Amino acid sequence: MTNPIALETDGDVAVIVIDNPPINAGSLAVRRGLVAAIEEAAASASVSALVLVGAGKTFIAGADIKEFGAPIEKPSLPDVIAAVERCPKPVVAAIHGAALGGGFELALACDARIATRDAMVGLPEVTLGIIPGAGGTQRLPRLVGVARAIELIAAGERVRGDAAKSLGLVDAIVDANLRAEAISYARGLAGRKRRVRDMPVPKEEAALIETAAASAVKKGKGRPAVRAAIEAVKSSQTQSIDEALAKERSLFEALRSSPEALALRHQFFAERESTKHPDLEGVRPRRVQSIAVIGAGTMGSGIAIAALDGGFDVVLLEADEAALARGRNRIEEYYAGRVKSGKLQVPQASERQSHLATTVDWARLASVDLIIEAVFEDLEVKKELFRRLSSIARRDAILASNTSYLDLDAMADVTGRPADVVGLHFFSPANVMRLVEVVRGRDTAPDVLATALDVAKRFGKLPVVTRNAFGFIGNRIYAAYRRQCEFMLEEGASPREIDAALEAFGFAMGPFAVADMSGLDIAWRMRKSQAATRDPKARYVDIPDRLCDQGRFGRKTGSGYYQYPSGAKAPIEDSAVAGVIEESRAAKGIVARSLSTEEIQRRALLAMVNEAALLLTEGVASRTSDVDVVMVNGYGFPRWEGGPLFWANEQRNLDDDIDWLARVSGPGFVRGDTRFVLRTGS
Repeated sequence: MTNPIALETDGDVAVIVIDNPPINAGSLAVRRGLVAAIEEAAASASVSALVLVGAGKTFIAGADIKEFGAPIEKPSLPDVIAAVERCPKPVVAAIHGAALGGGFELALACDARIATRDAMVGLPEVTLGIIPGAGGTQRLPRLVGVARAIELIAAGERVRGDAAKSLGLVDAIVDANLRAEAISYARGLAGRKRRVRDMPVPKEEAALIETAAASAVKKGKGRPAVRAAIEAVKSSQTQSIDEALAKERSLFEALRSSPEALALRHQFFAERESTKHPDLEGVRPRRVQSIAVIGAGTMGSGIAIAALDGGFDVVLLEADEAALARGRNRIEEYYAGRVKSGKLQVPQASERQSHLATTVDWARLASVDLIIEAVFEDLEVKKELFRRLSSIARRDAILASNTSYLDLDAMADVTGRPADVVGLHFFSPANVMRLVEVVRGRDTAPDVLATALDVAKRFGKLPVVTRNAFGFIGNRIYAAYRRQCEFMLEEGASPREIDAALEAFGFAMGPFAVADMSGLDIAWRMRKSQAATRDPKARYVDIPDRLCDQGRFGRKTGSGYYQYPSGAKAPIEDSAVAGVIEESRAAKGIVARSLSTEEIQRRALLAMVNEAALLLTEGVASRTSDVDVVMVNGYGFPRWEGGPLFWANEQRNLDDDIDWLARVSGPGFVRGDTRFVLRTGS
């Protein structure tokens, strides 16, 4: 194996180059090479200082994922850091690209850090259910204070180079030649060591620290890794650094094999896999630089922003000038907000907006590479739009629909060029939500599918391929979940009891609060479209229909499952809803019973699992991990539970549980084959 570490010299400065593409991961070979190179440079009489720099596009972007969950072989990262700190000569970290996790811990062990303005540093370990295990919780507070260190580590925050300089995380920002500047900086430190471990922890008010800790626990939903991170950082005040480092390592080791870490690790790998598809190996995507978005509403404007942020030229089209002006204003307000919050500089925001053209002229679409429609969710409306596009778009242009549940093939069939049609189902707000379901129609060409995946990644999104089917992966599973919750509503639970039970499991919002937020009329319209084909013997809950009949469409009308009086900060339970529910139960002769939190959670989760089994059987989803990615990133399933199918694999009697779910669900329940959701059978 080629040594990923090169030891070079520039006069009296040793330059240690880390070259382990693609991200210079801190693998065993890298760690071994670093220790050897540091010790060699330390022993050389002609070397007065050292520089650590990454080859390629980054410093060290993190640990080697191949080593996740495996026993750690020597030298460990703490061993490498010890070699840096015992080196009698100053060591400078030259950071470009990413220095995250262990990469940033290594940089913190150096005597100085210089970085490019757009570099990214941080300790995101809590997002994998662990904490920094090589001194990050001890060296960071010595630079920024305990309260700020708690905020940064507990949130897994990533900080740009220029912001890192302001915080004191790096010593200098470089706009030109990073390597040359690092060598000059190191030469200026010759003869001096200034180890972060030797710095005192800044004095702070106890109240400030406790406020930061309480806020971090709340934001992190009290997860074990967040609490452990806070405990480790606080120990920097009360223990010697060696005692505190030992404590940090002990907490790190305990968390590595915890259920939460295993679930988060599963989700990490699932997200990496989702961007690839076995059918597309060797398929080259089409070139896309210009994108048209049809519809300047909230969704269309969000897609346009995502495209502008991805570096594309964008044409935004609307039916009339007034609607177009509203869309343009949304985009301008978004970028103004980014500048005001410090997320973008004025030149960056201006440059991105310079690539936007707005029009009501359909002829402007004739020259673009990709057209994405984001119009009203009505099949006939969309079919008419695609008929029109077929006579306007270039023959090699790709036509995409943002539909969330309609039949993509029906749209493709009217174009006369179905191979060029693909689905790109964005989640609202489209410029914020990472997930995109890439819908493969019956005739979608492989290079069109490959292009859709490539474009989604250039948008900074997380794409998951799904076959064309009503609701695709996410909405179909969510519909089964919501339907089961409606069953429990009919049986005796209140909206608040069901929402509270599922929020206690970890969902950001319960299903009825979500329904009120998105609008009850949306699902009502969908149910009406399916009424003619619904099995008359299947169990059907009419409570949401009764609410819609009364004009209770959720937050936008001030009432849905809950009341939303003006000025209220939270939904308020409504006795009128209780009356509607009682009327529905009475009409069916149902006597209300009490449902436990455990039953509510279990039935809702099992409904997801069962529907996922059906999707996998039908080939709508191709991998169990894809289902988990969709439900975590699009529907609020708690990341630390890994996703519904990861959760299913942790259950002891899944078949018996699904049989029970079938009995309590009643007529119309279609049982899935659990072999398709188990890891041994997927």
